Amino acid sequence: MKYLVLLVGDGAEKAWPDQSESEQAAAMARFGEFAAACAARDGVELLAGEALTEPGDATVMRTSSSGEVLLTDGPYAEVIEGMGGFYLLEAPDLDVVVELLRILPRYDIQIHPTVDVAL
Repeated sequence: MKYLVLLVGDGAEKAWPDQSESEQAAAMARFGEFAAACAARDGVELLAGEALTEPGDATVMRTSSSGEVLLTDGPYAEVIEGMGGFYLLEAPDLDVVVELLRILPRYDIQIHPTVDVAL
């Protein structure tokens, strides 16, 4: 099954720009450990993953029933913490995903199973 993992917030007590180089290096090492653990685990494949820019950089697209498109700056909703990044991975079950995610720096994490739809 595929899972979309959303990393909410910046993953640390301090925002990324406020962290020292050594704090940032330690966080990046944990992301590397996570990728290595996924690669080493039978039945797990890390399909995609990226860090995201600041929430204010987001663009929201809304399409009306008549097809008119409205673009607005900023995240979909006012939030205290923005999304810091995401992973898309394939894993046997949720328990395996949770076990692997414990390796990452501290985040509030949303885990969404995907729907397998043939296109």
